[in-house]
Amino acid sequence: MNDKVIPITRQCELLGLNRSSFYYRPYPVSDVNLHLMALIDRLYTKDPSSGVPRMTKYLRRQGYRVNRKRVSRLMRFMGIRGIVPKKKLSLPNKEHPVYPYLLTGLDIVRPNQVFCSDITYIPMKKGFLYLTAVMDWYSRYVVSWKVSLTLDAAFCVEALEEALTIGTPDIFNTDQGSQFTSKIFTDVLKDAHIAISMDGKGRVFDNIFIERLWRTVKYEEVYLKDYANVREAIRSLSDFFRRYNEERPHSALGDKTPYEVYYGLPTLQPSLQTEEGIHLKIAS
Repeated sequence: MNDKVIPITRQCELLGLNRSSFYYRPYPVSDVNLHLMALIDRLYTKDPSSGVPRMTKYLRRQGYRVNRKRVSRLMRFMGIRGIVPKKKLSLPNKEHPVYPYLLTGLDIVRPNQVFCSDITYIPMKKGFLYLTAVMDWYSRYVVSWKVSLTLDAAFCVEALEEALTIGTPDIFNTDQGSQFTSKIFTDVLKDAHIAISMDGKGRVFDNIFIERLWRTVKYEEVYLKDYANVREAIRSLSDFFRRYNEERPHSALGDKTPYEVYYGLPTLQPSLQTEEGIHLKIAS
């Protein structure tokens, strides 16, 4: 029998969970509220402009006897709020500095030019997780991702640090959420001499590609599964992101996969590529 105790850091690595989640003691959430939160997540994915009044109406039309106060409390607990025309799961902190949006009119012509990141809510059978990802804007390649039981900045920093072991972008774009404006997050970017860019308030197209990623994750993975626990969620999400990066061709990428574009590999079907190649420009 092996009596060695596995260090906490190693346990978290084996689970694929950020370290701060190990110490988290979950606030008890009733099965009814978990069900409502999962439903709110689905409705929010379809209509991210929904605030508390509209979400309350949606739920009532489906037969749920809820009032605005309850819906507001659940949405706040989930970390989401309706902002026309764009949702923000990561909420701002007025004490943190906000950086300008640097992508307006920028030609994005290569991998490692711009990375972006965001957070989304992941329902499970008996609970929920928060998921963050770092994506290369040009190739749509998911460079790294992490899950957490809490909305603190730690798992976002871990995803960032892992991404920087793979590539170093010129610009890193996020929303104005407190996780991304926090000193521990922005200091990593500053130390790596990466320009910091943040979405304008309520700007729907400022981080559009990762918003599209979340819709894909939800409709092609999360909503088709009913994760029993954290380990199952991580295992299934890991398989999804592998397929998304390495097997799933994108028409916008000339029918290449994100992996092929990010690493500059030839596609298996070169005749499907566009003659012009791939060229992105952010509208002003």
